[in-house]
Amino acid sequence: MVIVTARAGDEIDGCLVGFSTQCSIEPTRYLVCLSKANRTYDIARNASVLVVHMLHDDPVGMWLARLFGETSAYETDKLSMCAWEEGPEGTPVVAGCDWFAGPIRNRVDLGDHVGYTLDVTDGKTNSSREPYLGYAGVRDLDAGNPA
Repeated sequence: MVIVTARAGDEIDGCLVGFSTQCSIEPTRYLVCLSKANRTYDIARNASVLVVHMLHDDPVGMWLARLFGETSAYETDKLSMCAWEEGPEGTPVVAGCDWFAGPIRNRVDLGDHVGYTLDVTDGKTNSSREPYLGYAGVRDLDAGNPA
């Protein structure tokens, strides 16, 4: 599970994403799929960069998964509820997460999701030894937006 953040102009947001994968070794590319029902998708439509945050399977990672997965940005400013700083092109980087970012290379309509292919150009790890949070750890969350 990852959190994806986006910025377009003065609008920023982030959401929990379950569909993502590395899709090329050389050049390094990553695919994230954003639900069309999500405000982050609305912003990403006009964004040039996305930031992907890897969540550790620990209390902080679970808290962030709940915040970004169970809360709708149409009703709540999720980023005001956690620490973050500006990353590439001012896109939010959530504190306490390993992250990577890159410009959006392609957008592909996949049905109820849109796939964004990123050229990975930046990132940082905190070198935690905790495993990453997978779907099994969040399957009981109540989604903030309909599927």
